[in-house]
Amino acid sequence: MSTTQLFLLPDLGEGLPDAEIVEWHVAIGQVVRLDEPLVSMETAKAVVEVPSPCSGTLLRVAGKTGDVIATGSWLAEFQIDPALPQRSAGQGDGHGHAPAVPAAATPAAAEAPPSATADTADTAEDTDAGTVVGAMAVSSEIRREAAVALGGIRAMPAVRALAKKLGVDLAGLVPSGADGVVTLADVRRAAEAAKASSPGARPSGAGTEAAFDVDAPIRGVRRNMLRSMATAHAEVVPTTLMDDADLHAWAPGEDLTARLVRALVVASRAEPAMNAWLDAKAGTLRRHARVDVGLAIDHPDGLFVATLRNAEDLDAAAVRAGIQRLRAGLDDRSLPPEALGGATVMLSNFGRFAGKYATPVVVPPCVCIVAAGRVYPAVVPVLGGIETHRLLPLSLTFDHRAATGGEAARFLKALLEDLQRPR
Repeated sequence: MSTTQLFLLPDLGEGLPDAEIVEWHVAIGQVVRLDEPLVSMETAKAVVEVPSPCSGTLLRVAGKTGDVIATGSWLAEFQIDPALPQRSAGQGDGHGHAPAVPAAATPAAAEAPPSATADTADTAEDTDAGTVVGAMAVSSEIRREAAVALGGIRAMPAVRALAKKLGVDLAGLVPSGADGVVTLADVRRAAEAAKASSPGARPSGAGTEAAFDVDAPIRGVRRNMLRSMATAHAEVVPTTLMDDADLHAWAPGEDLTARLVRALVVASRAEPAMNAWLDAKAGTLRRHARVDVGLAIDHPDGLFVATLRNAEDLDAAAVRAGIQRLRAGLDDRSLPPEALGGATVMLSNFGRFAGKYATPVVVPPCVCIVAAGRVYPAVVPVLGGIETHRLLPLSLTFDHRAATGGEAARFLKALLEDLQRPR
């Protein structure tokens, strides 16, 4: 008697409620072995390649490319092949992911009608044997992301996902990555070239007709932004203080973001209540000894908050190197989920685009966020006359449930004083 099993979508990172199907690597009716690539899923933080939880024939799947699957819902059903390697009963994959479960053992089996089965157009040649963004435990070993050749093309899952979205044929690209790996930059260049060469192409940045007057689903990073901003609006009691830092004493060529990070460390030492996490339900406030700065980073895929760990131990050069590393990881979607969370204080440098002051949003459990506006020249009084100085507008939003106005003002004062010092 043959045995069938359902595979439930595991939590792919820090309690994310769902993930979007990017590409199935196994076709309906195809045999797959334990831990071989099954499907690439895009979460709000990464493109993750999910390995098969068992060995057998893929009978049906819960959706097609672009469909969103809730965490814990059924993702695929298999007919088990006892002649092939299987994970022992009750054994997860060592990464917090549940094993496949017998189809009769879960209500999801009864709730999944035959019409939910989405046959894919993938063939055996479409299998991408890369693993997961970051690392995923598979059986008894850890496999790291690898760009494995598929039809002679070497590319990471995130690169394949972007190529599908932009309609770029990877086979026609000249790889610029090490060892002949196609990169995200290669895909974007090809997409821009195709747009520019198409008849009636608009200037770069003008967009396309399909981008307007269409109700498109909010996905990936932007879906996570929708949830987190709604949570912040519902929970936080925000209050914003604004002031200007006089940068007249700065030496030429100083790194603005590095100075802001240093000033956040100084201010957090002066007023620890602001470098904290609030648990309103438990009625607790955790003040942190370390300073992990959450950097709000604008990206074509949406808003990311990448965390610069232990900023108190970093000099200006290390801060800049850390920021570049985080940006590079966002570009190729290789940052692990833990690099996109856990900040103790937040920073937004929106002034590199435009604007002086703002009311930035505090995202729980953090207590505050500092926003830096556009540096501008201003006439200031000095002893014996007036001078023109460069001023940096700052906006500090804090959760008034967790901090007093005095604590916020002292934090902002320490921030200003450090920023106004020479290097």
